[in-house]
Amino acid sequence: MFFRLCRHINTCKQQFFTICVKSYRYQMIASEADPAEWKERGVGDVNILQHKTDQGKIRVLMRRDKTIKICANHYITPHMEFKLNCGSDRALFWNVTADFADEEPKAELLAIRFANAENASDFKSKFDEAKDQVRERDLKQKERKRQTVEQSREKKRIPTRLPRSSGNLPSLMAKNLERRMLRQQEQKAEETKKEEPEDKMKDMSHRLL
Repeated sequence: MFFRLCRHINTCKQQFFTICVKSYRYQMIASEADPAEWKERGVGDVNILQHKTDQGKIRVLMRRDKTIKICANHYITPHMEFKLNCGSDRALFWNVTADFADEEPKAELLAIRFANAENASDFKSKFDEAKDQVRERDLKQKERKRQTVEQSREKKRIPTRLPRSSGNLPSLMAKNLERRMLRQQEQKAEETKKEEPEDKMKDMSHRLL
């Protein structure tokens, strides 16, 4: 799978933006021993990585500094929104429908805290820029799909080619009728020629008598 951890994870990526942050994950399933609250996932560089050949395919990837373990790994989608966490100008949180930090996709509520508000603003602006590219890519794909469907419909509207004779049916009927009339005229002419000698013989016999 595309998101799974591999040693050469950056071979098909180019760095769009990177910055050091502290990451958190919200514990959604609560219990008495483990209440619903923000859980720290580690400190490290959060990267916005862009695919080298498909520039509309961009994701967020973060590893912990010491263990190099992935703590955030998901695609950026056009509808993803970063929001300020509890009114802080240096902490952002967002919803993810499929995060692959643990190899299996899970819906997560993630947050990151920056060293200062300027870093948070820079990250958000780069994230929004990446999101615009993803949206543009999706629109182009939808347009190509629409054109493909239209072309398929146009092909279905084109009638199949008729047999050669069917297109010239009236002229063929006229030619056949003309040939039939000529044959009838020829037959009458032949019959007339056969009758003429007999008539002449009868005329000669009358004269002899």
